[in-house]
Parts: sequence; structure tokens; C-alpha cells
Amino acid sequence: MNAGTTGLARFEQEIGRLNDILCAINILNWDARTKMPASGATTRGQQIATLSGLAREMATGEAMRGAIEAGLDEVEAGGTDEQRRALLLTKDTIETLRRIPEALITEAAALRTRAHESWIRARANNDFASFAPLLAETVGLQRAIAQAIGFERHPYDALIGQYEPGMTLATLEPLYARLKDALLPLIDTVFGRSDQPRLDILERSFPVETQKAYARDIAARMGFDFARGRLDDTVHPFEVSFTREDVRITGRFREDWLPGGLFAIWHEAGHGMYEQGVLAKFTRSAFTTDIVNLYAVGGASFGMHESQSRLWENRVGRSQRFWELHFHSLQEAFPEQLVDVDAMEFWRAVNAVRPSFIRVEADELTYDLHIILRTEIEAALIAGEIEVGELPSLWNQKIRDFLGLIVPDDSQGLLQDVHWSSGMIGSFPTYTLGNVMAAQLFEAASRLPTIAKGLEGGNYAPLRLWLGEHVHRHGRSRTPDEILRDATGSSLDPTAYIDALAEKVRLLA
Repeated sequence: MNAGTTGLARFEQEIGRLNDILCAINILNWDARTKMPASGATTRGQQIATLSGLAREMATGEAMRGAIEAGLDEVEAGGTDEQRRALLLTKDTIETLRRIPEALITEAAALRTRAHESWIRARANNDFASFAPLLAETVGLQRAIAQAIGFERHPYDALIGQYEPGMTLATLEPLYARLKDALLPLIDTVFGRSDQPRLDILERSFPVETQKAYARDIAARMGFDFARGRLDDTVHPFEVSFTREDVRITGRFREDWLPGGLFAIWHEAGHGMYEQGVLAKFTRSAFTTDIVNLYAVGGASFGMHESQSRLWENRVGRSQRFWELHFHSLQEAFPEQLVDVDAMEFWRAVNAVRPSFIRVEADELTYDLHIILRTEIEAALIAGEIEVGELPSLWNQKIRDFLGLIVPDDSQGLLQDVHWSSGMIGSFPTYTLGNVMAAQLFEAASRLPTIAKGLEGGNYAPLRLWLGEHVHRHGRSRTPDEILRDATGSSLDPTAYIDALAEKVRLLA
């Protein structure tokens, strides 16, 4: 490095190199979940652990520290607010990372790939017992990480904060209470109706490749750029980016359940459009680098990221007007399967309120109940109030209490989600936060005549461009609260979300 290089230039170089390593980790994780043979799990875990250790060493090392301090001195002498934000964000997140011992980080990284492969086999074989030892290791590591990070009231707060900075269990509880107070009466209203939607029309034989082609076409129409992205199959859908020019989404399709694959792709496309919309100048910068989680990502938080996926999946994809416009093309794709169905029947079917074992296939009214029960379980796990061996009975009891269902097996119960095998304990609350943010953003955008006209006619560019301007372009340079306030005039507020669900219940009558 040139001795005369400025502090800001040194900082940009250091953060760019760190981002390169994190992107390489992302690629290895993507490959592990889409292409890698199962036998590669152990060595892949070691490779990711090595890179994670190097990333931590680089982030917490003297070169980065010196570059940040020199950069801050330069900014104080006459820099921009953007430069100051980048430096302070990096300094703050490095302090959090520094509190986590390197051994914990590398051990957790090495475990992740092995646990993921074990989870896949356990889920396929309905065999929680085979996965339990690795889950116990994961929980133990996450408890240790929570203690290392530190917290004021509850150890779970340290883990939530990795995904949604500033969010705590104490903040979530009143939000959850308000949602339950609003959702449960709406659910009762729907269940009390005699005219329930037909669900058999969604369970016919829909060839998977045709599903995939249709879902892809609609994702492109919404605005996902396949020239800068690709679609692959996986066990549990996800999105990952390496830069705004290379964004991968994945899906999972079932021949006998049409909505599952379609809405999963539009959900992941929402994530993908966020990453594709980050300003090009933020590539390899502090604003596309999640230092705490050692992850290359452009979103302001996991909750803000979920707001984009849930917006396109639900506020757009499950709307009545969407299916008035697009059901004909779906019927053309599946002429025999949907010959006796009209657009209104199909719209009512994909919005049917029906308690489900599977979170990702849950209707909008019951979805957040899945998140609330997972939050309660995770908080108890991290606090040491329960152990992994107690999970099957506790899970089944909570599903019965929250949704009135009797869980038939672990594959449809506590083995359904990928998150625990990936060590992402604390991330589930961000789905409900995303639902709330999505409704706030969609309500604000829909007030604009150009966007309302576009939605009415099936032109989604005005909405995507508005989201690009108010959300996507900023990457991690602004906080979720700053984004919400500027775009909607309000901090996090579930009113728009509750109103949207109430209106949908009214329309479904």
C-alpha cells in the first residue's frame, strides 16, 4: 500500500477486500444449498470457517482500525455525511464483532454446513433425533455468542440485534400483542363464514417446470433482472447476492400445491430486486457489508429486506387486481387444470385463511402467529429455560395453542425451517417486522397516482422505481427507521398492516 494513500482511500480498500471475502463465503453457501453433493458438507464447512476467521481477522485488525481512525480525522477536516456514516457504521459494528471470540465465529461457521446437510436428511426422513445433537451444538454456540455480545435485559436481545439493530424482546412483545388482538378476531370472522374458498383447485397436478416458467415470467414483469440474476432449486427458498450485478434466487415447487412455488419465487424476487437496486457506487463498500454477521448484503436490516419480499409476495401478488389481470395467463399455462376456475375463485383460494403446519405456506392472517411462537421458543432456548430435547413436545403444544392443529410429524413441525440449521436464531422476528414495514411502504406508495394507475394496469415499474428511490438505493447507508420516516412519515407502526388485512377480510366476504 502506498504510504501516501489517504485514510479514506485506505478504508475503502480495506472494506472492499473484506467484502470480497464475504462474497466468496456467500458463493460457497449458495453452492452448498443448491449444487454441492451432500458428502462435501464437512470440508465445505471447514472452508467457510477458514474464510470467516480471515474476515474477522481483517475486520478487527490493525490495518482496518488505522484506516478508520485516519478516515475519521479526514472527514472531520472536511468530508461528506456519507463518508462519515460509512466510517462510524463500520467502527460500531466492528466493536460488536470484536466482542465475539474468533473461536466462536469459526466454530459456528464450520458447524453451519454440516448442520444444514443433517437437517435436510432429518427433514426428509422425519427424524428429529438425528438432527438434535447438531442443533444442541448450534444453540450452545448461539448462547455463547449472545453472552459475548452482551445485553441489558434478555440474552435473546443480543441475537435479535444482529439481524435488526436496536430491536429487543421487550420491543417486540407489545407489537406482537397488538397484532394478536387484531388478527384473532379477523380469523374468527373468516372461520365463521359458511362460504369458504375452494382449495381443491390448488391441489391438482401442476407440472413443476410450467410452474417455474410462469413464476419466472411474473418475477421478471415485477422487475427482477434475470440478466443480473438466476433462479435455482433448493430445499428451502432463499436469496443471496455477490454484488448488485449477480443476485441469485431459489425456489421449491410441489406438483400438487400450486401457490407454494409461485409465491416463494415472487418473495425471493422481492429480496433480489432490493439487492439489484443498491447504488452501484456502494459495491464493495461499508454499505453492502454486514460486519456483525460476516455477510455481504445491501439491505438496511433483515426486517427491511423482508419488507421487500413480503410486499411483492402479498401486497401485490395476493391482491385481487393482480389476479384479475394475470389469471388468464395462468389459465393458458394450465388449461386443463384450471378450465373450471375463474379469476375470483382463484384469488379467494390463494387468500384462503386456513391454519397450516408450514410457515412459508401460511395465509396472511395466521402467518405472524407462526413467527410469534418461534420467537417465544427461541427466547426460551437462549435463556436456558428449555433444552433441545424438549423442543418436539413444546413445538407441538404451541402449534395446538396458536393454530388449533395437531402436528402429524416433525417434518411438518419443528424441522420445516432452515434457520436453526444455519445458526440464524434471532432472525424470525424480522419476518413480522417486514410485514409491518411492507404495509407502511405500500400504503405510502399507493397514494401516488402514477403507482396506483400502474398497479391497476399491471405495470409494476412505477412501484419498483419508487421502492428503488426510497429503499433500495440506500443499501445499508440509512437505518430502517430513517427509511420508513422519509418514505412514509412514520416510524414502525402496524396500523397500515392491520388495516390491509381487515380490508382483505372484507373483500373476501
